[in-house]
Amino acid sequence: MKLIKHHAWGDVEAFELGYMPFGKPLMTSHFYIVDHLVIDTGIAHLRNDVISILEDRHPRMTILTHCHEDHSGNAAAIQRRFNIDIFGHPYTVEKMKRKIIILPYQRLVWGRAENTDVLLYPSRIETDKFRLKPIPTPGHSKDHTAYLEENQGWLFSGDLYLGDKIKIFRKDENVHDEILSLKTILKYEFDQLFCAHNPQEHHGKERILAKLDFLETIVGKSRALKEKGLPLNEIIQTLQTSKDTFVRWFTMGNVSYGHMIRSALFDRPS
Repeated sequence: MKLIKHHAWGDVEAFELGYMPFGKPLMTSHFYIVDHLVIDTGIAHLRNDVISILEDRHPRMTILTHCHEDHSGNAAAIQRRFNIDIFGHPYTVEKMKRKIIILPYQRLVWGRAENTDVLLYPSRIETDKFRLKPIPTPGHSKDHTAYLEENQGWLFSGDLYLGDKIKIFRKDENVHDEILSLKTILKYEFDQLFCAHNPQEHHGKERILAKLDFLETIVGKSRALKEKGLPLNEIIQTLQTSKDTFVRWFTMGNVSYGHMIRSALFDRPS
């Protein structure tokens, strides 16, 4: 089953995409279009649909928030079809040049992103009407980047936000880097938070602050329990508020609540 929904907030269009070969999609992701600029590119499983959507919108440029396949899935196809440049973080440039190994669940839910040439983003991404500032926000991934339109109060946040409270964490995420990135973003002014999975039309800065408070609380509680002598598994069981058994099984252990606690206790800021 595939899901395609169109959303619009003034000059910002979004397409919410989801796919599963059986049943409803487990999760969806958004890509955005602003004044012929494409922000992220959707999932590879819906490649033909994405190209069809863009045919009527005449894209001139693409930017990526990071290299994960639900964001970069159609970058190569868009580049081929419309002969436009793709911009991203230096690590995105490197990763997109070579074949990225993905797990079975990632292939099932999103599909594989093709290799393609990505250019290093300039200090400002300019369209006819708008100017976006790239802001490195590592944590969810090394190359994670948010894009801010200061005059409009828009933040295209990729996977920086996701929700006020999160229940699962990728194995390669770094909670301390995410905390620093949330603090960095809070130095800027914005209201609309164009998250790739959970857009917030208003009060975006409050949502980022709530996420920051949640992660700092998790780190503090994890460390306090460790100081009391609790082993890792007991700390996870004490702090976990909902089961993640299916997620751990489905992702072959790549995603779990426990990864957030491990990162809180053993990772350091990059």
